[in-house]
Amino acid sequence: MGVVHRRKAKLWDWEGVPVVPYTGPMGVCGSRRVLIGPRERAPYFVLRYFELPPGCKSSLDAHPYDHGVVILQGQARVLLGKETVEVQAGDVLYIPPMEVHQFENISEQPLGFLCVIPNKNLVHLSELGANLGGDANEGDPLSKS
Repeated sequence: MGVVHRRKAKLWDWEGVPVVPYTGPMGVCGSRRVLIGPRERAPYFVLRYFELPPGCKSSLDAHPYDHGVVILQGQARVLLGKETVEVQAGDVLYIPPMEVHQFENISEQPLGFLCVIPNKNLVHLSELGANLGGDANEGDPLSKS
């Protein structure tokens, strides 16, 4: 059976989801919540919520997997490769594999965003030479093809 984490009233917080500090050097601060992932036995993806207070940044990263991001609240300056863009609540971003990226909260309210990434174990398999190309549903037991 699936899992439901109910949102707490008027907060970007969910029942049964631990809040983990998100900190690091050079202005990296905030919190992270894994909404769907290994704890829910999700085999293919991880859905996370990040919240950065005003003036805070995410870490400067590049990963061997892509990201899907939805801005839920606030405004940000986002580094995508060598370009910088400004985004706000409602905007959606795609970050390809190995693209350098960083989010910086430029508003007076928290920056909150959802971030979807693949299960890192699947990424590891692809790095070992597993063929994940071709039909996106090939070999997927949930595919209705």
